[in-house]
Amino acid sequence: MAFREILHYPDPRLRIQALPVARVDQEIRGLIRDMAETMYKAPGIGLAATQINVAKRVVVIDISPDHNDLRVFVNPVIVHSEGVYGIEEGCLSVPGIYEEVERAQKVRVEALDGTGARFQLEAEDLLAVCIQHEIDHLDGKVFVDYLSRLKQQRIRKKLEKQQRLAM
Repeated sequence: MAFREILHYPDPRLRIQALPVARVDQEIRGLIRDMAETMYKAPGIGLAATQINVAKRVVVIDISPDHNDLRVFVNPVIVHSEGVYGIEEGCLSVPGIYEEVERAQKVRVEALDGTGARFQLEAEDLLAVCIQHEIDHLDGKVFVDYLSRLKQQRIRKKLEKQQRLAM
């Protein structure tokens, strides 16, 4: 396993749309292991492959308090959503920024697991939000896209300043 660098907003590589995975093979299983290690070390509760500059439709999520319930979604597709759920979101690619975003409260997602087996999952509340958030990354979206232009500009300037000071 290897810790991977997480891209930070407004890096243009976060806007790349991920490509479907043809099959879950050794390379994809290695990517999943690296993503899990990166997510846990960051620490975070979800990570999309695009956040580590890999344009493949792979997501890892673990919302459990003890970080012992890793969920893997390869080629995830939301096939149903309902309700409205507003929650303060953060993101490993937008460090230190938390804003309320409205998402569907419940989703049904279809995907492949880490072995390549197809599955369907019904999720609600935090898990549903996390799934939607990570699928957005695969589609080249970041949660700040849901905010006003003014908030987006403030966040961009704040993060660019932090990056300059870190150099």
